[in-house]
Amino acid sequence: MRVMVMIQGTGADESKIGPTEEMLAAMGAYNEQLVKAGIMLDGQGLRPTSDGARVVFEGGTTSVVDGPFTEAKELIAGYWIWQVRSLEEAVEWARRCPADPGGLRQVLEIRPIFEMEDFGEEYTPELRARDERLAAEIKAQHPGA
Repeated sequence: MRVMVMIQGTGADESKIGPTEEMLAAMGAYNEQLVKAGIMLDGQGLRPTSDGARVVFEGGTTSVVDGPFTEAKELIAGYWIWQVRSLEEAVEWARRCPADPGGLRQVLEIRPIFEMEDFGEEYTPELRARDERLAAEIKAQHPGA
Protein backbone atom coordinates (compact mmCIF):
# COMPACT_ATOMS: atom_id res chain seq x y z
CA MET A 1 0.00 0.00 0.00
CA ARG A 2 1.29 3.43 -0.91
CA VAL A 3 0.30 6.38 1.25
CA MET A 4 0.86 10.10 1.07
CA VAL A 5 1.73 11.67 4.39
CA MET A 6 1.03 15.40 4.31
CA ILE A 7 2.64 17.75 6.79
CA GLN A 8 0.07 20.39 7.65
CA GLY A 9 0.58 23.95 8.80
CA THR A 10 -1.56 27.07 8.84
CA GLY A 11 -1.12 30.24 6.87
CA ALA A 12 -0.54 32.18 10.08
CA ASP A 13 2.30 29.78 11.02
CA GLU A 14 4.33 30.09 7.82
CA SER A 15 6.54 32.93 9.00
CA LYS A 16 7.25 31.02 12.25
CA ILE A 17 8.23 27.71 10.66
CA GLY A 18 11.58 28.55 9.12
CA PRO A 19 13.76 25.44 9.22
CA THR A 20 16.30 25.49 12.03
CA GLU A 21 19.51 23.48 11.99
CA GLU A 22 18.08 21.38 14.85
CA MET A 23 14.88 20.60 12.94
CA LEU A 24 16.72 19.85 9.68
CA ALA A 25 19.00 17.44 11.55
CA ALA A 26 16.08 15.72 13.28
CA MET A 27 14.08 15.37 10.05
CA GLY A 28 17.19 14.15 8.21
CA ALA A 29 17.67 11.42 10.83
CA TYR A 30 13.98 10.49 10.61
CA ASN A 31 14.13 10.35 6.79
CA GLU A 32 17.21 8.14 7.06
CA GLN A 33 15.23 5.70 9.26
CA LEU A 34 12.41 5.66 6.70
CA VAL A 35 14.82 5.00 3.83
CA LYS A 36 16.69 2.24 5.68
CA ALA A 37 13.34 0.58 6.52
CA GLY A 38 12.45 0.63 2.80
CA ILE A 39 9.36 2.75 3.41
CA MET A 40 10.17 6.17 1.94
CA LEU A 41 9.63 6.50 -1.81
CA ASP A 42 9.71 10.30 -1.98
CA GLY A 43 9.38 13.35 0.21
CA GLN A 44 10.00 17.08 0.18
CA GLY A 45 9.25 20.23 2.10
CA LEU A 46 7.29 22.86 0.25
CA ARG A 47 8.22 26.51 -0.08
CA PRO A 48 5.87 29.00 1.60
CA THR A 49 2.58 29.96 -0.02
CA SER A 50 4.01 33.42 -0.71
CA ASP A 51 5.96 31.69 -3.50
CA GLY A 52 2.88 29.92 -4.88
CA ALA A 53 -0.50 30.42 -6.47
CA ARG A 54 -3.92 28.80 -6.40
CA VAL A 55 -6.03 28.15 -9.47
CA VAL A 56 -9.71 28.29 -8.51
CA PHE A 57 -12.52 26.78 -10.59
CA GLU A 58 -15.95 28.07 -9.60
CA GLY A 59 -19.21 28.65 -11.41
CA GLY A 60 -17.71 27.94 -14.82
CA THR A 61 -14.88 30.46 -14.37
CA THR A 62 -11.22 30.07 -13.54
CA SER A 63 -9.23 32.52 -11.45
CA VAL A 64 -5.70 32.66 -10.11
CA VAL A 65 -4.91 33.76 -6.57
CA ASP A 66 -1.31 34.58 -5.75
CA GLY A 67 0.11 33.65 -2.35
CA PRO A 68 0.55 34.09 0.52
CA PHE A 69 -2.54 32.36 1.87
CA THR A 70 -2.42 33.64 5.44
CA GLU A 71 -6.17 33.21 5.86
CA ALA A 72 -5.88 29.47 5.27
CA LYS A 73 -6.56 27.26 8.26
CA GLU A 74 -4.66 24.33 6.78
CA LEU A 75 -1.77 24.29 4.32
CA ILE A 76 0.42 21.48 3.09
CA ALA A 77 3.98 22.30 4.19
CA GLY A 78 5.57 19.09 2.93
CA TYR A 79 4.89 15.48 2.09
CA TRP A 80 6.22 11.94 1.97
CA ILE A 81 5.20 9.02 -0.21
CA TRP A 82 5.59 5.78 1.73
CA GLN A 83 5.23 2.11 0.83
CA VAL A 84 3.76 0.32 3.86
CA ARG A 85 1.87 -2.89 4.61
CA SER A 86 -1.09 -1.12 6.22
CA LEU A 87 -2.49 2.18 7.42
CA GLU A 88 -1.59 1.06 10.95
CA GLU A 89 2.08 0.73 9.96
CA ALA A 90 1.99 4.24 8.45
CA VAL A 91 0.50 5.61 11.66
CA GLU A 92 3.25 3.97 13.71
CA TRP A 93 5.93 5.56 11.52
CA ALA A 94 4.16 8.95 11.64
CA ARG A 95 4.11 8.82 15.45
CA ARG A 96 7.95 8.72 15.34
CA CYS A 97 8.18 11.99 13.40
CA PRO A 98 10.16 14.66 15.28
CA ALA A 99 7.96 17.34 16.80
CA ASP A 100 8.57 21.04 16.30
CA PRO A 101 10.92 22.15 19.08
CA GLY A 102 9.04 25.46 19.31
CA GLY A 103 5.89 23.66 20.36
CA LEU A 104 3.79 24.68 17.34
CA ARG A 105 0.88 22.37 16.58
CA GLN A 106 1.82 19.76 14.00
CA VAL A 107 -0.54 17.53 12.06
CA LEU A 108 0.41 14.69 9.73
CA GLU A 109 -2.43 13.50 7.50
CA ILE A 110 -2.06 10.01 6.04
CA ARG A 111 -4.03 9.15 2.91
CA PRO A 112 -3.84 5.91 0.92
CA ILE A 113 -3.04 6.42 -2.76
CA PHE A 114 -5.43 4.86 -5.26
CA GLU A 115 -3.97 1.88 -7.06
CA MET A 116 -5.25 0.86 -10.50
CA GLU A 117 -7.12 -2.15 -9.10
CA ASP A 118 -9.11 0.13 -6.75
CA PHE A 119 -11.14 1.49 -9.66
CA GLY A 120 -12.86 -1.77 -10.64
CA GLU A 121 -14.68 -2.21 -13.95
CA GLU A 122 -14.79 1.53 -14.61
CA TYR A 123 -11.05 1.37 -15.25
CA THR A 124 -11.26 -0.19 -18.70
CA PRO A 125 -8.34 -1.82 -20.52
CA GLU A 126 -8.25 1.24 -22.82
CA LEU A 127 -7.95 3.64 -19.89
CA ARG A 128 -5.27 1.44 -18.29
CA ALA A 129 -3.31 1.34 -21.57
CA ARG A 130 -3.46 5.15 -21.83
CA ASP A 131 -2.23 5.59 -18.25
CA GLU A 132 0.59 3.10 -18.76
CA ARG A 133 1.64 4.97 -21.93
CA LEU A 134 1.62 8.28 -20.04
CA ALA A 135 3.65 6.77 -17.19
CA ALA A 136 6.23 5.56 -19.73
CA GLU A 137 6.38 9.04 -21.30
CA ILE A 138 6.92 10.63 -17.90
CA LYS A 139 9.71 8.19 -17.11
CA ALA A 140 11.35 8.90 -20.49
CA GLN A 141 11.12 12.67 -19.96
CA HIS A 142 12.48 12.49 -16.40
CA PRO A 143 14.73 9.42 -16.23
CA GLY A 144 16.32 10.27 -12.87
CA ALA A 145 13.15 11.34 -11.09
